[in-house]
Amino acid sequence: MTIAIKFENITAAAQRLEGAAVHTPLLENAKLNKVVGCRVLIKPEILQHAGSFKFRGAYNRLSQLNVDEKKRGVVAWSSGNHAQGIAAAAQLLNVNATIVMPKDAPQIKVQNTLSYGANIHFYDRYTESREEIGRALTEEKGATLVPSYDDPDVIAGQGTVGLELAQQAQALNAIPKKVLIPCGGGGLCAGSAMAISQILPNSEVWAVEPQDFNDTQRSLASKEYQSNSQESRSICDALLAPTPGSLTFPINQQYLAGALAVTDEQVQEAVHFAWKHLKLVVEPGGAVALAALLSGKIDVTDSSECIGVVLSGGNVDPELFQQCIQNRE
Repeated sequence: MTIAIKFENITAAAQRLEGAAVHTPLLENAKLNKVVGCRVLIKPEILQHAGSFKFRGAYNRLSQLNVDEKKRGVVAWSSGNHAQGIAAAAQLLNVNATIVMPKDAPQIKVQNTLSYGANIHFYDRYTESREEIGRALTEEKGATLVPSYDDPDVIAGQGTVGLELAQQAQALNAIPKKVLIPCGGGGLCAGSAMAISQILPNSEVWAVEPQDFNDTQRSLASKEYQSNSQESRSICDALLAPTPGSLTFPINQQYLAGALAVTDEQVQEAVHFAWKHLKLVVEPGGAVALAALLSGKIDVTDSSECIGVVLSGGNVDPELFQQCIQNRE
């Protein structure tokens, strides 16, 4: 099995990101610790540039473009967070960016992408192929295609989340028994699981997906690529990849302890909990790991245990966020 990156690629990405990306903190909350029954360390990538971890992979990829490639620009496809990450990185590096986005992408993600100066090409996610559109635009413009997860430099950049988490946990002398990470195409999980395994070899890394988009969970169980039904729907718009990535899945097979799935109802509970008790605004897709913890998907048998949780993004439309909050107040 071919592995697309090595640990050294992640540490090199961290060097490129130094001074460009935010070193997001590890947070702890007494209420969450009490509810779960052990110590919980929260990695809030909602505080990253453009509101999600995606900036890391985008900047790591774009910063390596040569002068000619920068002039010809980049093309990417995304439901929103990769779009914003690419747009923000492109603005910093003075690169033209065109993003293929679904028509039903959250408006906050569309508006933020435009605010960074990117161009948007809209498509219907249920009847059109974003990959075909993206490749056609790439050829037309002579641009560089930057996939949202199936790219070695993108995976390595996302892996700096796990690298930071592990280093910060070591500094706190609080080694997590398990680390829960949101999973769509699998880039964040793949890079982070590799980094964590190098620094904290006794810590398990678990992917967390929406219940009806648990392709990684099913693929790990069957050891074959599984796809999601085109009829499936979820409020977790950031995690609706059709199948595991061809580059990310082999890494996840090697480094993940397993995968968990949560319902939209459980996700809404987590969004509400994060707002009410953590004082953090988390989008549904960014809250799935917290949802798995709060809903008991992970057994906590010892109060001396420590669990790490990544909140991967905070770009949520006000209407959906209000719905999550009001339904539980």
